[in-house]
Amino acid sequence: MDNMGIQNKTKICVIGAGAIGAYLGVRLAHSGAQVSVVARGKTLESILARGWVLEDGGERLVAKVQAASDAREFGPQDIVIISVKAYALSDIASMVPSLCHADTIVIPAINGIPWWFTDGLSNSERLPRLESLDPQGAIASAIEASRIIGCVVYASCYSPEPGVSHHSSGERLVFGEIGRCPDALNSNRLDRVVSRFNAAGLKAEGTQAIRQAVWEKLLGNVCFNPISMLTGSPTDLMIEDSATYHLFVAMMEEVIAVGAALDIPVEMTPQQRLAITRKLGGIKTSMLQDTEAGRPVEVEAIVGAFVELAERLKMPTPIASTIYALAHMRAKTLKLLKE
Repeated sequence: MDNMGIQNKTKICVIGAGAIGAYLGVRLAHSGAQVSVVARGKTLESILARGWVLEDGGERLVAKVQAASDAREFGPQDIVIISVKAYALSDIASMVPSLCHADTIVIPAINGIPWWFTDGLSNSERLPRLESLDPQGAIASAIEASRIIGCVVYASCYSPEPGVSHHSSGERLVFGEIGRCPDALNSNRLDRVVSRFNAAGLKAEGTQAIRQAVWEKLLGNVCFNPISMLTGSPTDLMIEDSATYHLFVAMMEEVIAVGAALDIPVEMTPQQRLAITRKLGGIKTSMLQDTEAGRPVEVEAIVGAFVELAERLKMPTPIASTIYALAHMRAKTLKLLKE
């Protein structure tokens, strides 16, 4: 992609103007990229009226960007960032082809296990498309796997009002090619993406093991998110409670065991993972935030897909399966499931 150099006007479209979309999009716009965003409703109205706002460490950044509800208004882009909730992917996937030229890169900055995760795994014949993530195959059909650079976002953000994102903690962004054996061209493509995001003041890094990065984040997410929704508790209170702490350790051991069966090593213990999260203070997980706001929750991407993977491998995960069943029922009772 010759026109994606740092000194050039990189064209970037962000699909999804929520907290993470703004965290990335506003920073990229301030670094000189030509940013557009697909948004709807009050969020679209706010961005058009006063710009896209990011509150970060006492700094308030406002980016004047193109914004529309129809991606076709923007034309082909160099990078497409997908930052919607996992349950909305099937609704927006059809937008992506209109935003692509021959070398367009698609970066799904999403939570939980992504729909592309089983593509290219060494035992992929046992792990076809995950029904919990892409039941009709619409996402995989619309977004070519060769375009995708995987992304793991460690930033914690929330949206206090439409069109505004507040960055509260965490900065790390991990990018990687999703193919098992990236060629030299793809390696160069990854380097350019990392450079582009770092030039925007974001803490980006590349990896040759993006699934391992996904799994290491999942190690915490599969525990913290559903249990915070069930208990209404932030992460610090849960970790400080002895019984919940030991529950987290047992769940993480299940995640580590399933990862090992997928040839995905986890290079930290449950205790180390818990210590990292404890240092961040009282974080409200995304599922807790969504529950409190009455929004649909990502129970399938964060917990359901893990349980499905384990079932495909015929590996028992009694604790995670129980938590998933309870979280799914809780979300159903509150009418927070996106069917």
